[in-house]
Amino acid sequence: MYNHNNARSAMSGEPLVIVGAVLLLSMMLGLSGCTVGPDFTKPETNVAENWSETGDPRVRTQTDVDKLWWKAFDDPTLDELIQLAYQQNLPLQIAGLRILEARARLAVAIGGQYPQQQEVFGSATGVGLSKNAANNYGSDRNFWDYQVGFDAVWELDFWGKFRRDVEAAQAGLMATEADYDDAIVTLTAEVARTYTVIRTFEVLIELASANIKVQEEGLQIADSRFRNGATTELDVTQALALLESTRASIPQLQARLQQSQNALSTLLGEPTGAFDALLSEHKGIPAAPCEVAVSMPAELLRRRPDIRSAELSAAAQCAHIGIVKADLYPSFSLFGEVGFQSSDHGGVQSGNADFGDMSDGDSFFYSFGPGIRWPIFNYGRIENNVRIQDARFQQLLVNYQGTVLRAAQEVDDALTGFLKYQEATVFEQNSVNAAQRSVEIALVQYREGAVDYQRVLDTQRALLQEENNLAQARSSLATNLIALYKALGGGWELRRGQPIIAESTQAEMQERTDWGRLIESTRKQADVETLSEDKPVLENPEQER
Repeated sequence: MYNHNNARSAMSGEPLVIVGAVLLLSMMLGLSGCTVGPDFTKPETNVAENWSETGDPRVRTQTDVDKLWWKAFDDPTLDELIQLAYQQNLPLQIAGLRILEARARLAVAIGGQYPQQQEVFGSATGVGLSKNAANNYGSDRNFWDYQVGFDAVWELDFWGKFRRDVEAAQAGLMATEADYDDAIVTLTAEVARTYTVIRTFEVLIELASANIKVQEEGLQIADSRFRNGATTELDVTQALALLESTRASIPQLQARLQQSQNALSTLLGEPTGAFDALLSEHKGIPAAPCEVAVSMPAELLRRRPDIRSAELSAAAQCAHIGIVKADLYPSFSLFGEVGFQSSDHGGVQSGNADFGDMSDGDSFFYSFGPGIRWPIFNYGRIENNVRIQDARFQQLLVNYQGTVLRAAQEVDDALTGFLKYQEATVFEQNSVNAAQRSVEIALVQYREGAVDYQRVLDTQRALLQEENNLAQARSSLATNLIALYKALGGGWELRRGQPIIAESTQAEMQERTDWGRLIESTRKQADVETLSEDKPVLENPEQER
């Protein structure tokens, strides 16, 4: 049995050593407050005060962007498709899973601030020494050696390397969350754009079918006049050529329509054809409103998730400079080992293992102390690694500035496109009205023999072309409005209060791996990074442990 008196006597002679170790630990912990490497500051950007079309009466300015901007089209089918896409889109699910990965990465970084190595060890070793060994004279050559204990190694964060790692991990987590929001912005815009394309092809097919009926009527008139000897066969062949050309356009449009429907099914995470019934309702190109509300250019820095992600990626890389730079300086560690050790002489030959005096206090042993490592002969490798990290950081700063400029350009381009196509739609409608009247007049005049059939062909071609132009203008009007809301960073609020990972996926992952608190059943409003708020880059990383 364990002898408490012997253990107490074995350790009572070492109080000064233990006190010294405590003082050494306190001193080194007090010194470990320095942090090398640059602190991140948000880069300056050059943003215009207003958009180029701000003075247009159709443009209103407001602080925030419509969170559910697709409601402006007043299309229930589009509303339902966007909701389904948010729930089922596979790339968005991957973006959510990357958040879990980043949370685990942050927890690993936080753990690096504490003793990096801690382990309980134990062993039972049978030893048989050589008779001819120099150190074996007069000793017992066969014995069992037993050890059990605990050891730990703690590299102190003297230069802030591990704190910088936490900074990098938390900035990386927040960048991943911004990427998730950017994926929502992109998804909602792509679903709306694809839906508009589908409706546009449907309209083009309808227009072609309607023109086929008009051209068939013209062919019948030309054929009748040819049979009665009023015209030559040329009128018939010309009418037939135009008719067959229009008929040939329909299969091409149908193929592109089917491809667009397939693309929509993929966006919604379903096999092709899954939404045919839903698409059969509320047909027609989505009608864009006459006015649009936009935020000021400066608001982009807070609203657009990709800008926020670019900033946070630069912040994470800035911390990496400090991590690598810490290797230029000596690292200080504390190590310690405590345990019990005893040998059972003669146990190997007898084949019986006895734990000997492991329970005796005299079997207690320990070792502890500080350690230092300083790779002074690194041949410039560490310095060049610091330069590599700094170059990468500068690249990300420039990338941030470029992201801001591209965002402003996208807003201005889409806003201009929306306004100009609104004007073009009016002109195209007038052109279609005139083309329809021209066809009517040309057919009457041809029937009466006042004009040749070439005049009929020209007016019918013009009618189909102008009707197609009108459909394309209406489609471009809608897609430019969609692009405008995407450029303004609208739509990511759709995920508020919603789980970032589907409940079924959470259950599957929890069954496979213990995720602890890293998987949330619901992404609470209070826990969500709100991009419209100018929050600091780093805050309280310990809450992710």
